[in-house]
Amino acid sequence: MSFDRFTEQIRSAEELAALVGTPSVLSLRKELKSLDEHMRRFIAHSPFAVISTHSSDGRCDASPRGDAPGFVHVVDERTLLIPDRFGNKRVDSYRNIVETGRIGLIFLIPGFGETLRVNGRATLITGEEWLAPLTAQGKCPLIAVAVEVEECFLQCAKAIIRSKLWEAHERPKLDSLPCAAEMLHDHAQLPDFDVAKMQTLLDEAYENKLY
Repeated sequence: MSFDRFTEQIRSAEELAALVGTPSVLSLRKELKSLDEHMRRFIAHSPFAVISTHSSDGRCDASPRGDAPGFVHVVDERTLLIPDRFGNKRVDSYRNIVETGRIGLIFLIPGFGETLRVNGRATLITGEEWLAPLTAQGKCPLIAVAVEVEECFLQCAKAIIRSKLWEAHERPKLDSLPCAAEMLHDHAQLPDFDVAKMQTLLDEAYENKLY
């Protein structure tokens, strides 16, 4: 796709700053280089995070991670461990980490407006002494992502407030949205899988292959 159809594009940081303005003192000073006690407690309460990575050729990926609150282990103020859980083996995030060693994280806590952003270096690790404490439901992960924190800060709640994400009465109506099995059937185009078989595949994965 070409962006040529967008005739008015912002092409420099100076243009961007002229349009949106400059960050406040608070926005700049809230950034820390290591996890303080507040951030460590935040991660301990978080059951969900999004991992952002990029490959050496610039392909970007954002991948959800979730488990019981505190599933991401805080080793110390500069180090996090993110356990691998059973998945589809695409390992897009992991390949990107092998190639570039960079990561961005957003931690969410249901019902809490602010999110926690963590950026830094990353590597994939094995080794029983590190993986065994990350065991869940009797399954020890094969891999963990070790994160060296370089910057971390709270993100304000405006996006959560605008989306009304935690307001149950505001959940969107899904009548016009096809189920996941129908979408995957149309995307994958596997001749041996109709929608019913695709739903059975999903149901079994969600029932028996979470760990």
